[in-house]
Amino acid sequence: MQRKLAYAAAVYTALGLIAGLLYRELTRGEEPVATQLSVTHTHFLALGTLVFLAALAMERLYRLSQRREMTYFWWLYNAGLVVTTAMMTIKGILQLDGGGDSPAIAGMSGMGHILLTAGFLFFFIALIKRVNAVTATPDAEDAEPAPAGPR
Repeated sequence: MQRKLAYAAAVYTALGLIAGLLYRELTRGEEPVATQLSVTHTHFLALGTLVFLAALAMERLYRLSQRREMTYFWWLYNAGLVVTTAMMTIKGILQLDGGGDSPAIAGMSGMGHILLTAGFLFFFIALIKRVNAVTATPDAEDAEPAPAGPR
């Protein structure tokens, strides 16, 4: 799982850089236009790179892959991120031509956000269950003193 998380972070970094380049090249020579395309690269970097690097750190600390919820996180979150950013890219390109207000694009983008949310939920379920399992033994200062036995 650690390798998959590291590769995912690297792939989303590359996609974020490509999305930034795409926006720059498509708007070159024009006055700045506020479109969905202008923020697609930040979504790739924040929701892709940073989330997967954080998940990698949590996997390293708590072995989250021992929980079945991490598999659900992996598939739902990746699907949601791909759908969301694809719809942002399509809408942004259409907005450059003065369009992009399609209900179908909005609906698909909403589905992508729902998948992202479900992925986050499974990630936090796995994280909380593993943190609770790891910290199940109380600290020495939190433990009640042992009862005094016969001397």
